[in-house]
Amino acid sequence: MPLRLLHTADWHLGHVLREFDRTFEHESLVAWMLETIERERVDAVLVCGDVFDAANPPTAAQNLWFRFLVEAWRRVPHLQVVVIGGNHDSAARLDATDPFLSAMERLHVLGGVTRVDGAPDVARLVIPLADRDGVVRAWVAAVPFLRASETGAGSDDEVADGTRRFYAEVLAAARARREPGQALLAMGHLYVAGAQVSALSERRLVVGNQAAVSHDLFPEDLGYVALGHLHLAQRVGSRENVRYSGSLLPLDLSESSYEHQVVLVDVDGAKATATPLRLPRFVDIVHVPADGKAGGVDEVLQELARLPDRGTGPEVRRPLLQVTIRLQQPDPMLRQAVEGALAGKEARFARLTVDTAGSGRALGDVEVRAIGDLDPEEVFRAKHDRDFGSPPSDDLLVAFHELLDQVSQEAR
Repeated sequence: MPLRLLHTADWHLGHVLREFDRTFEHESLVAWMLETIERERVDAVLVCGDVFDAANPPTAAQNLWFRFLVEAWRRVPHLQVVVIGGNHDSAARLDATDPFLSAMERLHVLGGVTRVDGAPDVARLVIPLADRDGVVRAWVAAVPFLRASETGAGSDDEVADGTRRFYAEVLAAARARREPGQALLAMGHLYVAGAQVSALSERRLVVGNQAAVSHDLFPEDLGYVALGHLHLAQRVGSRENVRYSGSLLPLDLSESSYEHQVVLVDVDGAKATATPLRLPRFVDIVHVPADGKAGGVDEVLQELARLPDRGTGPEVRRPLLQVTIRLQQPDPMLRQAVEGALAGKEARFARLTVDTAGSGRALGDVEVRAIGDLDPEEVFRAKHDRDFGSPPSDDLLVAFHELLDQVSQEAR
């Protein structure tokens, strides 16, 4: 009997976009997934990291996650769920539920890499996947997000080499348990070279493409590789069976054009066939001008005036709006003019971006951007350029991101 999997990733439960809560969207997406799991007769759900948007997620986000599990098992009693931690997750928080729930043999949570006698517990990362009759049809090497301490990494080359060695060890353990006729699969939360990133909402593992790992990390005997970390759903290179499922919903206004999806994977013997399933969008994102490029003030204000008037629907369903305006010089009354044009309109004003004419650089950022909108690396680069008259070196950026990760871990 073929084995049917649902590949998902980057749920980011608890996410807030420009101060707008996403709970309604996540609840709607979870309801859609539950219906899909039942309708498509799914045997196992793979969650490839970033279950939560932050290491200390709000209570509502945690409740939604556990409600999903309870309802999924109510509808499909034999369903297996395999979860790996992502860079946004707290490995300890995810792993805390594993001893109890894994005893049910239906949930396997691998928040991070644990150690036995000082060595990585590789056996824990190898999970059998069974069909509805309980027959094991596949083994999955489920590798959570690897931090520098887990790869023995220092330089960028060491990050890539350490990641390759770790995956090779886990895959070898899975291959040793695989029997004839069973598929070999992999799960990972990492940046694979050649994949397209969304620079505004994805924090790189280290710097640029230097920490990316080549897709030949995954041998040809793998039936399917389920990846998380990048928000744009895509296959990697020309390999149909190595895929990012993408995030469940746009995590930045710039991702409004993405076709968000999950992937239905049918495993028959050692082979697998992938079928993307497009996710519905429950809250629209609107750009003015519509093409996302900067427009003149008069042009933009006229387009805002043509937007639909506010209806009677609930606030959480109203679309989010980004406005992009081109200026020749700063205008301290600009935001007030935009907000006046939006009075009584359906769209919720999420962001105003101001560019100087023809330069593509933001003008008057302090006027239109909140501190929470600023990326730490962006601030660091600007500070370095102002103090030293040049951009920071790659080595300095590597050290900066290591410090940023350390601070993030301590905050958890």
